[in-house]
Amino acid sequence: MKIHLTSVFVDDQEAALRFYTDMLGFVTKHDVPMGADRWLTVVSPEDPDGTELLLEPSGHPAVAPYKEALVRDGIPAASFAVDDVPAEYRRLRGLGVRFTQEPLTAGPVTTAVLDDTCGNLIQLMHSA
Repeated sequence: MKIHLTSVFVDDQEAALRFYTDMLGFVTKHDVPMGADRWLTVVSPEDPDGTELLLEPSGHPAVAPYKEALVRDGIPAASFAVDDVPAEYRRLRGLGVRFTQEPLTAGPVTTAVLDDTCGNLIQLMHSA
């Protein structure tokens, strides 16, 4: 068994697509119209057949309180692996990405947390 698809709830699919592709560097895998919304997934360009991230519309009434609670408590909605957290932090800060946690090393793990501009905190991490 392996993870094929996971999702983050986003306030605006088009804005999320721009952020996740233009800023984070993912590539669009599927973009299928589904009424007012889209089946919109992105993948890592390093693993185009790997796990897809669904940019899920936040329309369900339970989503807003859920997302607000996570952000208020500083809990990331997802975690993405990178090779060098400080370098990725500097690159993304240079693009204007806002971080809620600067790179922090705890034992063998280094993390940083960014705001995806679509209502989520996203953790970047590297484990030595």
